[in-house]
Amino acid sequence: MPQTHPILIAGGGIGGLATAIGLAHRGFRTLVLEKAPELGEIGAGIQLGPNAFHAFDALGVGEIARNMAVYVDSLRLMDALTAEEVANIPLGDAFRARFGNPYAVIHRGDLFGVFLRACQDHPLVVLRTNAEVVDYDQDASSVTAILANGERIAGHMLIGADGLWSNVRKRVANDGPPRVSGHTTYRSVIPTENMPEDLRWNAATLWAGPKCHLVHYPLSDWKVFNLVVTYHNDAPEPVAGLSVSHEEVMRGFQHIHPKAQQIIEHGQNWKLWVLCDRDPITKWQDGRVVLLGDAAHPMMQYFAQGACMAMEDAVCIGLEIEAAAGDPERAISGYLAKRQMRTARVQLQSRWIGENIYHPAGGHAELRNTIMKAKSPVDWYDTLQWLYGGPQHNAGEQHTISLQTENLPQRAAGHR
Repeated sequence: MPQTHPILIAGGGIGGLATAIGLAHRGFRTLVLEKAPELGEIGAGIQLGPNAFHAFDALGVGEIARNMAVYVDSLRLMDALTAEEVANIPLGDAFRARFGNPYAVIHRGDLFGVFLRACQDHPLVVLRTNAEVVDYDQDASSVTAILANGERIAGHMLIGADGLWSNVRKRVANDGPPRVSGHTTYRSVIPTENMPEDLRWNAATLWAGPKCHLVHYPLSDWKVFNLVVTYHNDAPEPVAGLSVSHEEVMRGFQHIHPKAQQIIEHGQNWKLWVLCDRDPITKWQDGRVVLLGDAAHPMMQYFAQGACMAMEDAVCIGLEIEAAAGDPERAISGYLAKRQMRTARVQLQSRWIGENIYHPAGGHAELRNTIMKAKSPVDWYDTLQWLYGGPQHNAGEQHTISLQTENLPQRAAGHR
């Protein structure tokens, strides 16, 4: 099918840029429309499971992404009340052999830069800033994105990758605002020399406590440690990137072990986010318009899969558009069939992990510790097989989705 107009992508985040470069590698012209005045990402660390590396390879950026990453030795779960280790999932040779790729951490800006440079260097990708898509029109042969300044841009398809507060989703699904979780996350970056020496572990480490948890891991060639602490404080409204005092951060962690508290003591320049997600939906499509990434399936951070799912979406939509020779109806149908149940499972289990692994107290926490201590590395690998795949795995071809719940993934350090 001849491509008279470019494929329009609303949103220039990781999902939008990954989609653009994936389509460009398959010969499709794209125009990325980003509302911000500059292309960039907010935040520090992000965790990358093997499925992220499957996607990198499929998108043609695998080698570059691997060179940016820090490879941790394990995922560790610590009891934040006792400072005892509960679980340790090794990420060495056996893990890589099982899943065909490593587990790593990376600075979010570095990951974004991988896709940004790939898009800037490709002649089939055009990037525009100050171009917020607020609405669209469509007919039998094209779709028109309507920008905030009134400009109208014709496209072959429109992919809404415009995040949690997606304008495209407002039109496609019309399902109201996101769900406010009541969980508040505080983020900081600690110079490695300021991290307590006995806690400079080469691990993605999570300390789980009643209504709270902490995550830390090394970043940027071990120059800094990423620190993310979360408190279930029933925050009523969405907040993003607000600067807060050290005293406010500590308020939610007075009840945990001093060894865990000392990590927070070294944090600086704290910023807070009130976490939001949505219930899974199946209304991702309106004619030639389809949702992707957080616009389609925003999730809690507790599974460390938000960016990974967006990159998987990007691979899948590219493969489906190519297989359909650019026919939007056929392409979107295949994309929805392959992505909706998988992402719904990750959305719901991200919530489940927060309540049942990260934040329980009393007997509930004791039960968690007992179950998780009893699991061997192979048990953990079996539990994670559905998510991470294996050597023959293709990020765009996750057709068979197990919906069994008796072995719900219980990730030891899943919060990015």
